[in-house]
Amino acid sequence: MFKGAGRIAAVLSLCLFAATQSANVAHAQYPTRAINLIVPAAAGGPTDAVARLIAETMSRTLGQQVVVENVGGAGGTIGMARVAKSAPDGYMISVWHIAQATAPSLYTNLQYNVTDNFDSIGRIADVPMTVVAKSTLEAKNIKELIAWIKEKKTAVTYAHAGIGSASHLCALMFMSAIDTQMTAVGYRGTGPAMADLLGGQFDVMCDQTTGTTEQIKGGKIKGYAATTKQRLAVLPELPTLDESGLKGFEVTAWHAMWAPKGLPKDVADKLSGALTAALKDPKVIERLAVLGAEPVKPEQQGPAALSAHLKAEVAKWSPVIQAAGVKAN
Repeated sequence: MFKGAGRIAAVLSLCLFAATQSANVAHAQYPTRAINLIVPAAAGGPTDAVARLIAETMSRTLGQQVVVENVGGAGGTIGMARVAKSAPDGYMISVWHIAQATAPSLYTNLQYNVTDNFDSIGRIADVPMTVVAKSTLEAKNIKELIAWIKEKKTAVTYAHAGIGSASHLCALMFMSAIDTQMTAVGYRGTGPAMADLLGGQFDVMCDQTTGTTEQIKGGKIKGYAATTKQRLAVLPELPTLDESGLKGFEVTAWHAMWAPKGLPKDVADKLSGALTAALKDPKVIERLAVLGAEPVKPEQQGPAALSAHLKAEVAKWSPVIQAAGVKAN
């Protein structure tokens, strides 16, 4: 019996060693097939633009295609839930933004924990936001726009990309700052919302420069103000809300990359390294600049920095959302 047990133990140990070696080889060869990059918003929006720009460069570095898939709805929580529940093998990752930090405060039935169910890959870029309106709106500047909103109140319609989205948070802060409520029109992303704004289907929107810069420059929509402390180099004619009388107003939509929790370290390192390489690519930097965005500083890019930033942002936005009394199912 003793010898038999010893043989069994030896065989099990050999099998475990072989399995471990096989897994190590698989990790070393990663990736061997295409990587699915989930964008939890509709195609054509600002986050989609950032994700596709990064995916193209990461594909070259990793030697496999990084394929963007848009999974919009419920303020990004549908797409992020799918990522959280997928296998932690490096073949499903996601690019999302500030809404990852606001989801815990907004959604009562959130299907994942934003800090416990994801591995941080890295922070990508900070994207400023702009207050824009349909091209036929008569207000000539931000002060006239605010006066018009105060006069019309809930007769004014504003669009957002879902509860807790960057566009929604910006609008909440804007309405609080001017002490006037407008009527919300929800979309499954700012891509579809922008299409309707171009058609004059609603009045105003707060959206990222990645989605508004070219439309403003082309005269297809009206740009009124930037949500940053300093004027934007890409849209220098727009005053900031801070300089326009809304002191302290600042909202920036930061973007980052995550994977399901439990990613093997060498796989995580390859993904993080490919992302870092993309953020050093002159073409990526140039394209982000055209859209009014820029990569975050090197010390802010890594997994540890992203994890710390996410926790700080969760703490920052929780009281803001509670004060606004906004909740989603």
